[in-house]
Amino acid sequence: MEKKLQLIAVALSGLVLLGLGGVTAVQLQKSQQTNTIITSIQDTELELVSSFVFPIAKPLAPFSLTDQYGNAFTNSQLNDKWSLFFIGYTSCPDVCPTTMGKLTAAYPKLLENADLQVIFLSVDPQRDTQAKLLSYMNFFNPEFIAITGEHAQLFPLTRDLGFVYAMIGEEEDYLVDHSASMALISPDGNKVAIIKPKSSVPGKLPLISNKNLIADIRTLIANYKADPSS
Repeated sequence: MEKKLQLIAVALSGLVLLGLGGVTAVQLQKSQQTNTIITSIQDTELELVSSFVFPIAKPLAPFSLTDQYGNAFTNSQLNDKWSLFFIGYTSCPDVCPTTMGKLTAAYPKLLENADLQVIFLSVDPQRDTQAKLLSYMNFFNPEFIAITGEHAQLFPLTRDLGFVYAMIGEEEDYLVDHSASMALISPDGNKVAIIKPKSSVPGKLPLISNKNLIADIRTLIANYKADPSS
């Protein structure tokens, strides 16, 4: 009788261990599935020339700025379309006008594969009035959007986008040192990638090739769409 009870106990122990193993396997499977769908493109080997993909496509933090028409511009204006952010200021002597010209030339090609808006984020609110931003956008491309706000609003957003900027000088003709990169935001408000300029010659202004810009954005968008979690 005692041996029989021992055999029953051993059998029950085996069933418990088997059950725990089954639970562990289910939990592991769920964990693996979760990890698989956390991001859209981080595990895909993409052929990118000038872009860095965020390891995790996190949502852009809430913000509230004003566009060149005096209208509020918030996260809701990013919904259902791709957004390409670029920071600068209208008095910029080199990077901004060069980049804006390149974006204007590349824009028709960028629209061929996706509904995309170009957003110029001015980090010089003291001089970049609504009228000045409107004139600047009309000069390059009236379809582009220009936004700005107080530095208390701009600093958190620029950091969140992966940009930096700083005022240089104290006179009226001060300069603004700022990132020359662009940030690509998905239609669901996630930060997808940073597009960085490159310089082929030391000391020369880093510029983003339109060919590389168009190719990278097409690749990023195509792969983001292909993921079932996006």
